[in-house]
Amino acid sequence: MKIAIPVEGGRVCAHFGHAPHFLVAVTEEGHVVKKEMHENPGHEPGKLPAWLAGLGVKAILAGGMGERAISLFRAQGIQVCVGVSGAAEEALAAFLEGSLEGGASFCTHVPGTGCSHGGGGCGH
Repeated sequence: MKIAIPVEGGRVCAHFGHAPHFLVAVTEEGHVVKKEMHENPGHEPGKLPAWLAGLGVKAILAGGMGERAISLFRAQGIQVCVGVSGAAEEALAAFLEGSLEGGASFCTHVPGTGCSHGGGGCGH
């Protein structure tokens, strides 16, 4: 599975679309086997969901994003977890352990949304 995290300075970026980079981790059987850092190709409606889906991403861990972006990711079959903060590597490890807690999106223009798969945690 590929997991994407919007990052700025090694930390989960509070607003997904404005992150300068995306860490994409390739995992197998719950372990990271490869990490790639990609520059954000630009923040415009619908661009990032299609781009990340094209990279094969199946889950996104983010501080916050708008409802439209969440819907576009869901339509691509990508799991979304918002309300994530702290070091990107720690968030990734917690997700893989099934202990990552999502919460309300950090985007103030979005009603509180947790993980797209329902429930309060971001485990899979």
